[in-house]
Amino acid sequence: MSSPREKPLSDAEVTAWLAENLPHWRLEDGWIRRTYKTSGWKGTLMVINTVGHLAEAAWHHPDITASYAWVEVRLVTHSAKGITGKDLTLAKKIEDVVHWQPGLEDNALEGTPAGDQRFAYIKYD
Repeated sequence: MSSPREKPLSDAEVTAWLAENLPHWRLEDGWIRRTYKTSGWKGTLMVINTVGHLAEAAWHHPDITASYAWVEVRLVTHSAKGITGKDLTLAKKIEDVVHWQPGLEDNALEGTPAGDQRFAYIKYD
């Protein structure tokens, strides 16, 4: 059983949505992209694993490029030959989870210790 092909959004629609919802993401070369800066290899692996889990759960898989202290996530809906709601929704979920800082919320979780490089893993922007 095949589902109907999704229609890609226009560049203007994507750019406007990103500006309003995900200002650290950008539209470039037909993909939406985000580079996460980490504090080193441990953080890089944690970001990759987080993105991998979310992508598999969503059944929508990004391209990932990584180095020692950064991870780039790129999304496009290949079957639509462009950016669709799938890409925007997954990008938002990735952003929310990777940049979650429980220590800034009013709850019992304190988050990682600030200022101690032994515990640093992501550079929040």
